[in-house]
Amino acid sequence: MQYARVYGAQTSLLTPYVVNIETDLSRGLHSFAIVGLPDKAVEESRDRMAAAIKHAGFESPKSRNQKIVISLAPADIKKEGPMFDLPIALSYLLASDDIRFDPEPYLFIGELALDGTLRAVRGVLPLIAEAKRKGMKAVFLPKENAREAALVDGIVIYGAKNLGEVIEHLNTRKDKNGKVGEKLSPTPPTTLAEVEVQTPFALEDIRGQESAKRASLIAAAGGHNLGLSGPPGTGKTMLARALNSILPPLTFDEVLEVNSIHSVAGSLRGDIMTLPPFRSPHHTSSYVSIVGGGANPRPGEATLAHRGVLFLDEFPEFDRRVIEALRQPLEDRVIAVARAKGTAYFPARFTLVVAMNPCPCGNFGHPEVECTCSPVALERYRRKISGPIADRIDLWMTVGPVELGELGKKVERGSETQKAKEKVVQARKKQAARFGKEGKTNSELSPRELEDLVPLSATARATLEKAGERLNLSPRAFHRVIKVARTIADLDEAEHINDSHILEALQYRERKS
Repeated sequence: MQYARVYGAQTSLLTPYVVNIETDLSRGLHSFAIVGLPDKAVEESRDRMAAAIKHAGFESPKSRNQKIVISLAPADIKKEGPMFDLPIALSYLLASDDIRFDPEPYLFIGELALDGTLRAVRGVLPLIAEAKRKGMKAVFLPKENAREAALVDGIVIYGAKNLGEVIEHLNTRKDKNGKVGEKLSPTPPTTLAEVEVQTPFALEDIRGQESAKRASLIAAAGGHNLGLSGPPGTGKTMLARALNSILPPLTFDEVLEVNSIHSVAGSLRGDIMTLPPFRSPHHTSSYVSIVGGGANPRPGEATLAHRGVLFLDEFPEFDRRVIEALRQPLEDRVIAVARAKGTAYFPARFTLVVAMNPCPCGNFGHPEVECTCSPVALERYRRKISGPIADRIDLWMTVGPVELGELGKKVERGSETQKAKEKVVQARKKQAARFGKEGKTNSELSPRELEDLVPLSATARATLEKAGERLNLSPRAFHRVIKVARTIADLDEAEHINDSHILEALQYRERKS
């Protein structure tokens, strides 16, 4: 046999593709070519697979007088990374008639060490889902990736330690003793109950700050953006981290979606995420690291926070370009990165939580400590947060100093968080029933949907319009107040929005510092 084809896969941006690995052998002086837009890592596969084949007990391709051409199709998609090592090695062994098996129902993924060991790769989860969609029966991949891959049901996952184990399982050719190799055991399906974890921060860890906790509850229930302002050490960061503990757990489809993104980005680290992600980049982070992009576009922190929380501490200290870049994803829930060869779309459906001091020294408005900032420095600091960005934050909350006596009070561990989480889950169920779509929150409603699905009574609208004129609300802010009021009504288990819901939503609207 001088020709063979097996199947590998890769992701291009966040889109998975099955790649045909074709090998053609012909007589002549030794040469080895890999075609189909390979990058440097793919080209170097020839040396890794040659050494791995030798250590698996077969003759190395480099010791044979053969002209070897390996084609990666479709040829118009750039092939990147080392995950083609395993299918390239198997394609060569099949073409050279060293082994025999039917490659049609299988997908192969994995990087080879020189001794044949299979190393873990990133981006596995979307590839498994694509293999299932293509009707493949089984996937062979490194053992370290098997648990992650087994999240996808309906397809058999085989985790192998090295190339030799894969060959022994597949090869139908008998050895010198007339025996076939040992078979690999399928990886059992991974269930979410096995990997559920607890967040390290909870609401009861924060003493006092009842108003801020109420704002966090509303933000979690409706997916609203939250701004926290106050002196240093008053619990702003803890409030942001505790908000993640009261978010409802991800559904199975959301788990696949979130883990696929983190798998492609290489941030999964072997653990499976069942809770909404919490991302907290440093304020010195670059524009590309937050928004995504680069020469070869990659998802940024905004996409890694998809279906979770993006927390920006010391918000005014972020580069202005970074802050302003958040305008579009906060509205469209997607980030479009345009390049000459095309546009990449990264999902960015996150809840934004920002924390900031009221002034550069942090003591403006403090009841006991005097602010040392000049009026010019204070105005310059406030202007770092532009009007369009402030307008997109639904809830502004001032977090004041806490009395030291509050810190010593005993609280029942988990009680406050559990009660808040139950309220959030109940409110989310009401929203799912109202919109006919699981996972959609009040914060995502368009103006037309607000008019059709969230009607206001005459008195509630009159209250809102009167307050809107006094506060000089923009049309966007006007609609966001209605969304927050609808969430407050959901938490109160009220069928309709009344004046009290509008008034509470308005008190979070005005930025006081």
